[in-house]
Amino acid sequence: MKKIVHMSDIHVGFSDYDLRFKRIAERLIENKAVQGADCVIVITGDIVEDANNPDNYKRAKATLDVLKENSFKNILLVPGNHDYGTGSRGDKKFVRIFKKVFYDENFEFPKKDIIDGIAFIGLDSMAEELNWYDKLFAEGELGEKQLLVLSELLLDDRDVRSCRKRVIYLHHHPFKFRPLHQLKDANKLKKVLTRAMHKGISIDALLFGHNHEGNAHNNVWGIPRCYDAGSATLKPRPKILKGTVWFQIKASVRMIDLENDDTAQDRVLTLL
Repeated sequence: MKKIVHMSDIHVGFSDYDLRFKRIAERLIENKAVQGADCVIVITGDIVEDANNPDNYKRAKATLDVLKENSFKNILLVPGNHDYGTGSRGDKKFVRIFKKVFYDENFEFPKKDIIDGIAFIGLDSMAEELNWYDKLFAEGELGEKQLLVLSELLLDDRDVRSCRKRVIYLHHHPFKFRPLHQLKDANKLKKVLTRAMHKGISIDALLFGHNHEGNAHNNVWGIPRCYDAGSATLKPRPKILKGTVWFQIKASVRMIDLENDDTAQDRVLTLL
């Protein structure tokens, strides 16, 4: 079974963070304990700092291509608030651009991948945050349509149901409230996931980013692995928040082995 390398909030385009991302990729490739062919890289959003600069997408994709050329063939990613705008203001025009660069412009979330008996389902938590009345700030929302498809995948999709393990990944933190940064329909997501689990369909990992804190929240909602990947490049908070304990940042790029039920064996990789 594949191991998961989970990272988030890279912010290519902020300062020299394209170089930081390259360094992370180089060290991942050089790490003898990490075999690319045996891994799935999951990136939970904010790949770029500002979608208004198309070079940010190009630089991020160039580094992802280097990883793919070095045996990391399985790279899954979802958008964050910065990938569809500036971080505090989104725009629908960036949805097509993001999909064209990283997937296909006609692609629709949720994204389903079956890799070595693991079902990976990626969600776009910016899907419903680009309307004229709610495209400001850094909140997230999945929307009824996406939640319905997610429910159908878990309950009715034969490929997903037959998998030994299931991983859900998205950008916005699904259960830690923070003003103007929360996933607004988190309770609806919880209902979809807990309903599946009550029917005997396991949710084995819930992966996300956005808050830059890099903490484990294991066993929330009955899910054994719930990880915030922090900021892989250690993007700092605004100066006004740096000294606040609540807002400390971490780079928690994790190696996750779903075959091992002991979550204490999941480890944080030092890549910077």
